[in-house]
Amino acid sequence: MGASKSESFSVEHNELANLFRALSHPARIAIVDYLLSVDSCICGDIVDVLPLAQPTVSQHLKELKNANIIKGSIEGTAICYCVNPETIAKIENHFGGISKELKNKCC
Repeated sequence: MGASKSESFSVEHNELANLFRALSHPARIAIVDYLLSVDSCICGDIVDVLPLAQPTVSQHLKELKNANIIKGSIEGTAICYCVNPETIAKIENHFGGISKELKNKCC
């Protein structure tokens, strides 16, 4: 979407669209699922779990980090990643609101 078109929508709509865009690849969903299943990890651990090359995994991690879906901290020579609970709460709040609205609707 061009910059002139995105300006027509609220900040919240644009933020959610960016989150969903970052989550729109199955590898990124798999990365988030993996991070939720472990206490912490490094990029090498994720590469061992996914059928992707290390540079590809790094690119997906970069996209998730840019969208603030995951956080990373450097520990020695490794980067440990975890899911950002504040961002996940935004997604949950959005879909929770949709669920409430649907309960009151009939089609």
